[in-house]
Amino acid sequence: MSLLEKLGEWLLPFGPLLITAVSVAIVLAGAHWLLLGRHADLGSERKFPRQLAMLGLTIAAVVALALALPVTDSTRNQVLGLVGLVMSGTFAFSSTTIMANLMAGVMLRMTRPFRTGDFIRVESYFGRVAERGLLDTEIQDESRELIAIPNTYLISHAVTVVRSSGTIVSTTLSLGYDVHHLVVEPLLLRAAERARLEDPFVHVLELGNYAITYRVSGLLVEVKNLLTVRSNLCREILDVLHEEQIEIASPTIMNQRRLPEEAKLIPAPMSPSAPDSGAAVEDIAFDKAEEAEQVEKEQFALRQEIEQLEKSLKQAEAADKERLQSQLETCRRRLQALEDTKESRERTG
Repeated sequence: MSLLEKLGEWLLPFGPLLITAVSVAIVLAGAHWLLLGRHADLGSERKFPRQLAMLGLTIAAVVALALALPVTDSTRNQVLGLVGLVMSGTFAFSSTTIMANLMAGVMLRMTRPFRTGDFIRVESYFGRVAERGLLDTEIQDESRELIAIPNTYLISHAVTVVRSSGTIVSTTLSLGYDVHHLVVEPLLLRAAERARLEDPFVHVLELGNYAITYRVSGLLVEVKNLLTVRSNLCREILDVLHEEQIEIASPTIMNQRRLPEEAKLIPAPMSPSAPDSGAAVEDIAFDKAEEAEQVEKEQFALRQEIEQLEKSLKQAEAADKERLQSQLETCRRRLQALEDTKESRERTG
């Protein structure tokens, strides 16, 4: 028997393993190119499901190689058990946090407790949602800083969401017992109206030892101006009360200056300025959240338009199909442009 025949006889049991290895390498290389290689510009959120698919294919490839080993059935079963044990240990010890955040992200997408652009508060964190990822949620706070909150934190803590249809803006202050509440309440209502709050109301919260605590509230429809309107409300309360010669000071105040009893600690009268109608502060502080909200709204509208055009295209006559097809392609290009813009913004931060 020649050397070549002996080599062929020795390699014959490894034939299925070699064929399987070559097939697995070709499949994995092709899948990587289709899912990731030709989409190098994908953002992290859209790339993650493709990476999960590659992980699944890799696990299937390892199992296929184990099944093709030229060993006895008992040894093959032991190898498969070892592979399963190694994978289970890897997921259990090194990927617990990742899997927990991933499942929490899926849960948040199903329940949709908030949307991109909403104001939310979670424990000590407050800001507008700038991005909703599979592993974390990014919010932009009042200082324009971006905060990434793990999704597991969001589902394990109470999340307060400011309703986009409107929210109640309020503030509190204390005044002495020497000013009757029937005098104070109309003035606080006037201040809320000047701050452009709708349906204002006043509550007496506490009768303290030295002062009465009032809370004035009103409905703010345009929630994007939340920071500005809160400031305007406090400013208008100061102006209104000082215009009516009501001092805002603790009844226990002690001043070392000798003043007549009729003297009041009130600033000199000034012409009150109208509240700013714009939202310059919010535009600066929440710029990324605002852009993300606008992009998401445009994407939603385009997807609905594409769905409607596809239905119309199926039912259209030949004369209208070319026009509908052109509109459909235009909408798809606009949607792709928005997705590219969003991914570019995610990469640059």
